[in-house]
Amino acid sequence: MYYSKFVLAFLLIFVGITHFLKPYYFVKIMPSYIPFHLKLVYICGIVEILCGVLLLFPQTQTFGAYLSIALFIAVFPANIEMAKDFYLIHHKYFWVTVLRLPLQILLIWWAYQFTK
Repeated sequence: MYYSKFVLAFLLIFVGITHFLKPYYFVKIMPSYIPFHLKLVYICGIVEILCGVLLLFPQTQTFGAYLSIALFIAVFPANIEMAKDFYLIHHKYFWVTVLRLPLQILLIWWAYQFTK
């Protein structure tokens, strides 16, 4: 379990950086009822990077884990929106977006392991 913390931290940092490299990919999947799409994409990227960095250190690991859990819950509507959009356009990878939904639960569980 010790090394999985570093894997999760790396994934969070990597995806966080991706928010700055390809922001419009994330803008496209945001629900229309949420305002300030581009700003929120950048904020989300910063928070993901912060979560990953906080997980790396024993002194901040618990806070980083709880912040990660909050982040995974907060981005869940975007994952639902992406699945809905892929369904409506009959995208060939719709099934991937559906499989991604329970992945959020796994990510929450994974982060929770580092709250102790």
